[in-house]
Amino acid sequence: MSKLILQPITLAEANEFIRQHHRHHGKVQGHRFSIAVGKDGIVVGVVVVGNPVARQLNDGWTAEVTRLCTDDTKHVASKLYAAAWRACRAMGYKRLITYTLKSEPGTSLVAAGWKYIGLAGGGTWNRKGRPRVDKHPIGQKKLWESAA
Repeated sequence: MSKLILQPITLAEANEFIRQHHRHHGKVQGHRFSIAVGKDGIVVGVVVVGNPVARQLNDGWTAEVTRLCTDDTKHVASKLYAAAWRACRAMGYKRLITYTLKSEPGTSLVAAGWKYIGLAGGGTWNRKGRPRVDKHPIGQKKLWESAA
């Protein structure tokens, strides 16, 4: 069995992996950092961590996993969630959050030691003064956290 290896990855490389493999989201605009998991020299998953999308959560102590994407290789998602939290803690963050679709069980998050907080938000980004086309699921999401 091949070993899963954590490795650095640029945002451009992570976004390309996301473009090829993510089920319902596209690339991200920016990030604090990204981490990949490789197996036999091939990237099999990426995590992108940035500032919280919700302004009220952007307190300087909280970061957000804005994308996590794998090619369905077993254990990659939980390895990335755990690595992202270790990196955040090492940088002084007190909390790392992420959201999943309401329909997703969050098995990888639980395996990585994260806690389910509850349902959050949902809805469209489209506004009268700033029209947008929703290209992502707009239903309620599950909020998860890993905290010190």
